[in-house]
Amino acid sequence: MNLYRLARATCLAVLTASVANAQPRVVTDSIPGTLVTFDLVRVPAGRDVASFLIGRTELTWDAYDPFAFGPGSGGSRGSADAISRPSRPYGAPDYGFGHAGFPAISVTKEAADAYCRWLSERTGRRYRLPTEAEWVHAAQLAAGTKPLPRQRRDALAWHRGNAAAKSHPSGRKAADALGLRDLFGNVAEWVTTTDGQLVTRGGSWRDAPGNVGPTARAVQDDSWNERDPQIPKSPWWLSDGPFVGFRIVREP
Repeated sequence: MNLYRLARATCLAVLTASVANAQPRVVTDSIPGTLVTFDLVRVPAGRDVASFLIGRTELTWDAYDPFAFGPGSGGSRGSADAISRPSRPYGAPDYGFGHAGFPAISVTKEAADAYCRWLSERTGRRYRLPTEAEWVHAAQLAAGTKPLPRQRRDALAWHRGNAAAKSHPSGRKAADALGLRDLFGNVAEWVTTTDGQLVTRGGSWRDAPGNVGPTARAVQDDSWNERDPQIPKSPWWLSDGPFVGFRIVREP
């Protein structure tokens, strides 16, 4: 009987592993009512992190525009959802860096969270920001735990030394070991923390080369919204945060 149970457990384990391995590593999702598609990469589970899907690139304006500037936007509630939408920014939200194919920038964490709720309602799938633990897990699988060597950093990331003081189209740099692009540099990425701190990871185009990579971490301060004349400050846009964007996670 014990041998039978052992054999049965072994078969179940093999079957479970086969099913897991049969899952596609890259999944393409779309936004209903638009022509927008985006890819997500499956990240295997870690010691304290369950498996999840994460955006292959930072979220682009192409995917953010239907939420921020489509029907129902302008601070009102859309008819297709019950989620508040961004107010209009004072100036060009892309800072003239570029729009189609470029990462969405200057968005607050609150706006990024609202986008994920909106996308979840539109698609029927659950999207959210990565937790900091998930982001770190993905970064370690993508590039290890140590600072990036110079040659590899230049191949993977836009930073102060090569970005010409602006963001660049998503996906132009080489893919990392997970198949993700721009996880480091280009724009810093919002994550969800356990203590509610407003934190980005990865570094951005404005950071020194040595400050871009899997260990890069920044906490929002007043300088990110210094020129916003509103009191209280806008919950949607960072007046001085053109280096901040986000990447989405989809739960399996």
